[in-house]
Amino acid sequence: MASKKSKKKKTPAVDPNSRTICRNRRARHDYEIVEELECGIVLTGSEVKSIRDNKVTIDEGFARIQNGELWLINCDIAEYPQATYLNHERRRERKLLLRRREFRKFAESAGHDGMTLIPLSMYFTRGLVKVTIGAARGRKKYDQRDKLKSNQARRTMQEAMRKKY
Repeated sequence: MASKKSKKKKTPAVDPNSRTICRNRRARHDYEIVEELECGIVLTGSEVKSIRDNKVTIDEGFARIQNGELWLINCDIAEYPQATYLNHERRRERKLLLRRREFRKFAESAGHDGMTLIPLSMYFTRGLVKVTIGAARGRKKYDQRDKLKSNQARRTMQEAMRKKY
């Protein structure tokens, strides 16, 4: 007698070259994100090695448009200890790579008053380092408190619905 085949779903193979390195969690609290864009970044070899070791912080970083190019400023990538004299500067300006059409569209939205370009996350995709940049508008303290209150109210409603059923 033939046995039945199991109908287990196969989990997709996780690519070791695709993973999140860091997120700027504070940005979503302090800013209202209007638009997001995925960019490549120009790095040296020692910077990539440090990023693979998760020695990077983007919390204080921001992006700026200079001479028709997008630059990531104040992003801290730690020095790689084995790189010796070929090491990089920790907080140097790094060029972001994106298509010209995307750049024009993004620069237009970022050019409005009160808009800031903030790095939201950094991750590997197929072995390449990518950065998600968000065009954001700063929140006032009372806006932040209102957002926290509404999130808390939403959570309690969802909890009550779960308990009911």
